Formats: sequence, structure tokens, C-alpha cells
Amino acid sequence: MDVVTKAEVDKVERVALDANPIRPRDAATLILLDRKGDEILVLMGRRHARHAFMPGKFVFPGGRTDPADSHIRTATALHPDEEARLTAGIGRTSPARARAIALSAIRETYEEAGLLIGQKGGFATAKRDWQGFVEHGVIPSLQALRFVARAITPPNRVRRFDTRFLAAWRDDVAVELPDGGPTNELEDVVWLPLAKAARQADIPDITRTVLEGLETRLAQDPLLSPGGRVPFYRLVRNRFVREIL
Repeated sequence: MDVVTKAEVDKVERVALDANPIRPRDAATLILLDRKGDEILVLMGRRHARHAFMPGKFVFPGGRTDPADSHIRTATALHPDEEARLTAGIGRTSPARARAIALSAIRETYEEAGLLIGQKGGFATAKRDWQGFVEHGVIPSLQALRFVARAITPPNRVRRFDTRFLAAWRDDVAVELPDGGPTNELEDVVWLPLAKAARQADIPDITRTVLEGLETRLAQDPLLSPGGRVPFYRLVRNRFVREIL
């Protein structure tokens, strides 16, 4: 009987992926920021070691975009300049798709960290994923979100995401649940100094790149004004490139 080694299997899988790259799925993540004196803190959580994707790494709350999120009622819309950035670049991102991406970041932040971004008020929806906002009387709000980076997973990966990194301030959080969110996606959710997170935390390379870019932007624009330049990272002809949206 012929014995096939793991290395041979991996090689076959790599060849198959190179020949038929998986189409990246929309994903959204939220970088929540806070000020403590002259220092800026960032919220991060550690992925469980049992996860197949980035086990044990510190990441921001986030996940795959649900297109149905575009229908969720909000207290405020995306700032026009932010919507313009989100709909720019490859992929034919419509305003509805941009809205779904932004709302997915808010929903994931609730589910993984127990933080509800929005305004206090009556909110109703039959969608199960948003019942936390119903129970706590929070209307999701988009106006404060800032689009700060976009990155597409390289073609030779088993899982690929077209991820939009959005940022908001802790002041934009209407409710903070003391026991965190209803899922167990993240553990050890902590506020880390941004500079320390970028240089010392166990984080994916792209997360480090995004944090370093955000640190530079905050040094030039401490309030994160709407419509700022957005770096877009992806692999083009086997070269890692950085474009500006």
C-alpha cells in the first residue's frame, strides 16, 4: 500500500488553491479606542487555542458580514465621506453592502465583547443576532464609525476574507455588559496601549500593519476626522501592495 505523507497532501492542496483561489468573503472588524491621559488604548481579545483560524492570537472583535444586516434600522447613517471610501476600490461595493459591512462590525463587537455601539432608545427587530440591542434598548448608530484599513487574505489560503477595519471611540458605546458578549469567540478581552499592542502583543502580521498605520494617522489627526485616507493591502502578482482608497 502506498503511503501518502502530510507534506504531499499539503502540496496538492496548495496547487489546487493556486489554480482555483477561493473567493474572499466580506468581513468587518472594529478597532475600539479609548483615551487615558496622553495614551490611546485599543480593545483586543485572544482567540481560543482550539480555533482553526489564528488560534491564540490577539485580534479585534469582528467576523463575516451578514448581507441582511443592511436592513437593520439605525439611529444615524454612515458619514457620506466614510460611505464614499467604503464603496471605493475593487469589488463593486454598493452603499447597501457598505452599510451591511459597518453594521456587521457593530454586531460582532456586541457578540464578542459585550459592547453595544449606538444611542439609547426603543429598538425592535425580529433578527435573532440583534436581540441584545432590543433587550438593552440601544439603536445601532453608524455616524461615528471611521474606515481605517482594508485587507484581502492572499489567494493561497484555505480561508479568505476581504476585511474592512473600522474604528470608533469608547464614548460611542451606549452599554457595556459586565460579563462580555454572548459568544465565546474571544477570551482575555483587554484594553491595551496602542503602541504596546502594535509592537509587543501576539497579533497577526496584518493586524500589526493596520495598528501601525492607525497610530500614524492618529498622530496627524487625533480625532479621526471623516474621510481620511484608507490603506488597502493585498497580494498582486505575488507582491504585497499597499494602495490608498
